[in-house]
Amino acid sequence: QVQLVESGGGLQQAGGSLRLSCAASGRTFSRSTVGWFRQAPGKERDFVARISWTGGTTSYAGFVKGRFTISRDNAKNTVYLQMNNLKPDDTAVYYCAADPQGTWPLGSRGYEYWGQGTQVTVSS
Repeated sequence: QVQLVESGGGLQQAGGSLRLSCAASGRTFSRSTVGWFRQAPGKERDFVARISWTGGTTSYAGFVKGRFTISRDNAKNTVYLQMNNLKPDDTAVYYCAADPQGTWPLGSRGYEYWGQGTQVTVSS
């Protein structure tokens, strides 16, 4: 079993930066693909980024490419999402999710474990 706790959200002005953290417990986390998703009010949950269990492979949604960076530190059981040049459209609850099978899921259904989310609000 994997438990995930997100932190680092908050209020930021457009153009600013935030770093989200996803702290995990569970022996299988270091072998898990981890994804970040976000959900704005009244909208579906969207894929943001994902990282392989080694950290060697990453991929991003088009709307964050070049602005967000996903990374992980398996020694600390933590995955990060560095968000730069934030825009008001980035306002959402951000969730991290883990797939302990180590596959490479893109959609939310491929992830077995989810955190509670952290709110990111970007003002213009």
